Amino acid sequence: MKSEAQSDSSGFFRRFRGAPLGWRLRIAIIALLLVTVATVWVTNSLLTSRFTESTRNRAELRLALYSGNLLSELRRNAIVPQLLARDPALISALQSNDFSLSTQRLISFVEEIGAASLVLLDSDGRTVAATDRNRLGEGHRGSPYFIDAIRSNATIFSVIPREASGYRFVYSRRIEANSEVLGVIVVEVDLQKFERAWSGISDAVMVTDSTGNIILSTEPQWRGLDEASAMLRQPPQGAIQRAIRATTDWHVLPPDAYLQGEAVMRMETRIPFRGWQMTSFTTYSSIRERVNAVIALEIMVFAILLALAFYALSRRATFRMALFQRESAELRALNARLQREIAERERVEKTLEVAEQTLAQSSKLAALGEMSAAVSHELNQPLAAMKTYLAGARLLLRRDRAEEALASFGRIDGLIERMGAITRQLKSYARKGADAFSPVNLGEALASSLSMMEPQLRQRHVKITQILPEDPVVVMGDRMRIEQVMVNLLRNALDATKSVAEPDVEIILAAGDMAVLTVRDNGYGIEDIENLFEPFYTTKQPGDGVGLGLAISSGIVNDHGGRLTARNGQKGGAVFEMQLPILENDGLEAAE
Repeated sequence: MKSEAQSDSSGFFRRFRGAPLGWRLRIAIIALLLVTVATVWVTNSLLTSRFTESTRNRAELRLALYSGNLLSELRRNAIVPQLLARDPALISALQSNDFSLSTQRLISFVEEIGAASLVLLDSDGRTVAATDRNRLGEGHRGSPYFIDAIRSNATIFSVIPREASGYRFVYSRRIEANSEVLGVIVVEVDLQKFERAWSGISDAVMVTDSTGNIILSTEPQWRGLDEASAMLRQPPQGAIQRAIRATTDWHVLPPDAYLQGEAVMRMETRIPFRGWQMTSFTTYSSIRERVNAVIALEIMVFAILLALAFYALSRRATFRMALFQRESAELRALNARLQREIAERERVEKTLEVAEQTLAQSSKLAALGEMSAAVSHELNQPLAAMKTYLAGARLLLRRDRAEEALASFGRIDGLIERMGAITRQLKSYARKGADAFSPVNLGEALASSLSMMEPQLRQRHVKITQILPEDPVVVMGDRMRIEQVMVNLLRNALDATKSVAEPDVEIILAAGDMAVLTVRDNGYGIEDIENLFEPFYTTKQPGDGVGLGLAISSGIVNDHGGRLTARNGQKGGAVFEMQLPILENDGLEAAE
């Protein structure tokens, strides 16, 4: 019996192997179709559940992000009325009834704050200054944000309905001085920008206040209603109807694939601000598309496998021959390419040797040129000052004012000492050394630098504004080199204001974690900030400068452990800042 079974089974396999090719292909195709159907069914079930969960997670994440952005905008603007209520300029304007500059000041504030608008009201509720000049003269005496702000010592938040549609969100706070109410500052928060951002997606989003009234929504028809009324007023083209239509073909899926039969996924979160709530309605339209895309990819893969099976059966020998021929051709091409690369590398090595020799010679010439240019630039300022002082001394001697002439000669002697210090600095650059640092009073160094620049300032009639702290600002460094940086910054400011009718240079010295010296001019600003501190970069005419002043100054500040930066001011002109490590009292006593 066993031998008969073995003979029968062996005969079956022989018959199968000997069967025509058409039957084997049919069996293979049927098996492939069965595998395809099973794979598509499992993929549809698993991916539908997974994509539904990922859609839910993304909806929750977006809702948390939206509520966080909204809360951040409200909190950021909540502090603005308190700061503006203490602004001396606004207080002075309300006391003197002179509001000629108040509107411009509010406009300058609104650009930095990012609020929708700023309005200044006097004690009678009349608009005396506003970022929107069309609102000047409006009366707000009966407005709740004016009345509540007058009666309260805190910042008042109000939601005001607009005449057309939507709401205005306003912070207000009274301005007072010496226990006298002078007016109210009103800050309007721009929350409509979030509606515009939310409307760019497929979700419908709304924000309700503590009473359930919709105050923000991507659907304009919802504003001013509660959620139940908003659902009844939603037109057929709204977000909810679009979601329902997009999910009409989900009846073929299991019931747990689309959130218990609901066509829209509703998410809600609480905003920790006056009892507000945010609700979003997320559609399922993208899930079907993503599942279908994966299923289509699987079907395409199985079709390709079927095609490859036919191709393998019919062209196996031809494919092997073509593969051998292609590999032989690739080997020959690789051998030729390697030979070309070896020849190219030998040629590049020879060229590199010549380039290294040329580069060494060019480096020597560049070093000589940079040293001569540095000497010319740094000695130019003392020489110009000496020429001015000599002319003044000559005039004083002619007028028999010998004592004043001797004072000029003393200044000339100091400039000669400065020129000697500059040459010593250039020598120290060559040998990579540094002099010993000592405590330097930046206020005294600034006064010395201004004294050196006095002839140019007097000749140009430049307005110099100094803002200095009461206490000395002391750093550890080389006073001569720090004064050199200050002179370079002042000279750049004078050059930048040559074409200005009323040149103005503002100098601010401040002390905090770092000592900061700010030099601000009212020129035309800096065009190329990236290359500003590069050697030999200059915007001056030939003969007026060689472009080494800022490069040398940046190197000096870096040697002192500080930083030299430049930027364009908001009202035009250039702003240079020199930051140096401040010397604390303990360090000053130890140095002494």
